[in-house]
Amino acid sequence: MKTMDIVNEKISKMTNYLLSEQSDNGTWNFCFEGNIMTDAYMIILIRVLEIKDEEGLVKRLVERIKGKQTENGYWKVYEDEADGNLSATIEGYFSLLYSGYADREESTMRMAENFIKNKGGLLQSDWLTKMMLSLTGRIEWPSIVKSVPIEIMLLPKWFPINIYHLVGYARAHWVPIIICSNKDASFQTPQTPNISYLLEEVDDSRPLEGMEMLQHFVTHAMEKLADTPDVLREKSYSQAEKYMIDRIEENGTLSSYFSSSFFMVFAFLALGYSKNHPYIMNAFQGMKSYICTASTDGTTFVQNSPSTVWDTALLTAALSNAGVPLQHKSLQKAGHYILSRQQHKYGDWSIKNPGIEPGGWGFSDINTLIPDIDDTTAALRVITAFAQTNESFRDAWNKGVEWVMSMQNQDGGWSAFEKNTDNYLLPLIPFRYEDRVLFDPSTADLTGRTLNFLGEYTTIPHDSKPLHQAKEWLKHNQEKNGSWYGRWGICYIYGTWAAITGLIAIGVPSTESIISRAVNWLLSIQNPDGGWGESCESDIQKRYIPLHHSTPSQTAWALDALISVSDQPTPQIEKGIRTLTHLLEKDDWTAVYPTGAGIPGSYYIHYHSYRHIWPLQALSHYRNKYGRE
Repeated sequence: MKTMDIVNEKISKMTNYLLSEQSDNGTWNFCFEGNIMTDAYMIILIRVLEIKDEEGLVKRLVERIKGKQTENGYWKVYEDEADGNLSATIEGYFSLLYSGYADREESTMRMAENFIKNKGGLLQSDWLTKMMLSLTGRIEWPSIVKSVPIEIMLLPKWFPINIYHLVGYARAHWVPIIICSNKDASFQTPQTPNISYLLEEVDDSRPLEGMEMLQHFVTHAMEKLADTPDVLREKSYSQAEKYMIDRIEENGTLSSYFSSSFFMVFAFLALGYSKNHPYIMNAFQGMKSYICTASTDGTTFVQNSPSTVWDTALLTAALSNAGVPLQHKSLQKAGHYILSRQQHKYGDWSIKNPGIEPGGWGFSDINTLIPDIDDTTAALRVITAFAQTNESFRDAWNKGVEWVMSMQNQDGGWSAFEKNTDNYLLPLIPFRYEDRVLFDPSTADLTGRTLNFLGEYTTIPHDSKPLHQAKEWLKHNQEKNGSWYGRWGICYIYGTWAAITGLIAIGVPSTESIISRAVNWLLSIQNPDGGWGESCESDIQKRYIPLHHSTPSQTAWALDALISVSDQPTPQIEKGIRTLTHLLEKDDWTAVYPTGAGIPGSYYIHYHSYRHIWPLQALSHYRNKYGRE
């Protein structure tokens, strides 16, 4: 059977399936699946709030957590994580004990306990896990965290150190944590498990030098104000409380994230709110609304933030590329849904980008305050065709493009959420991966995908200053081997695909060194079966680590990049395309391997939509470029 015949058959099958899966409101609602963290935290929250009517949910989450435990007793955050994951194992172990549906004497729990002890105990976990353990009274608040004074909330935005140097999604977590740590808050119930046997002695008596410097800055600033220390402290708590309340979405969550809402609930408790206060109960119901049931095995889990807007925009574009006409009712419904989700509020993005009208899109349906560059360009791709004949779409499109252009960083690249989020304070903050978690620098994936949109969907001249600056940023940040690191996908394949397709879209010849080196790198890592696969370990090591297996989305990214630079299908492309069609029929761990990135070493995402979006896009680009046989 000819390759093009196979491609046509697969595109037709995928298109029909996706059209049948669309909701009545025009969306696609595929699950956003992370590791067990959110499931564990939901169980812990239900127990801390002493909610009695959620036993059915607790049991389903317990079942999922137990199902993810390996035969060695530990939990992983990705399949090929060689030695297990300490933080995930602590979260799984503690939540199972707290649920009441597991016993310490069970063999699987004993194995988990031994693993935690062998890895150094509770205090060797990552910072997010430590915060949970502090809030539940299992460990003392780490001095590094306690050394961040609540008075930082009063420092003005122009001050050398202030809370707005962190990116918004980091602030959404840290403001509640700072409230709790300054109040030395912890919340226990009669059911809270005693896991003191997992606590090893660690000298944590004094903050690190960088945090002492931060304290000095804040103290010096407070001395210049007329109020007494007690008054300033109360004002600081009030400011932090207002910060959270101002960012509560309609469904009760803080900034639309489960994880930040979890910490917000504890912050309200620390501030004296009752467990049944509307802020807390609304947050719980919003977090509960993030429950998703996998269509493959029926397991229940809690999403950190549903990916409705992202999935709907990308799937609509993929279906359009596959030949579904704009007039089709499915695309019409999707287009009008996407138009309805354009944001009109001045979120935190406007602090460093004043004077610009809102015009971006966010990730989840409920998100009205946190637009990001990637979701915005994904939405704009879809509404471009609508904007040709419909004034409402045209106005939205113009605002969106203006917003994207205004968000370009001074260095020429684009970041995800905010503009010019400096990281010169990096040496002061002693947390792992702080450059990628606390700040929002320009990245190759965002810069490349933005260039792809601007080059293919706008009339901005390819030699304009903004596009030239972006090209120069990519040139400067290319790895020696020709690849690029991608922040929000796994990882070098993702970044390299985005950079190549972005550069091609703005007219950079495929023969230019910046592209040819990248293509050679992609070809050099093609698997013997013809596909591509990269380990999440790459994100931790900051260098390419092969998975030694092929995944659908990573194979599609690599193929899409190669198709964009080749006038004719090469043998490598042909082999890759055939492999991709075979991968779509597989139902093993490679089909669910996480290729979305969250927190390096801690949180990775299996987008249930990705095995549809990116393969359909690559197959359609192959057919559209090389002819319909």
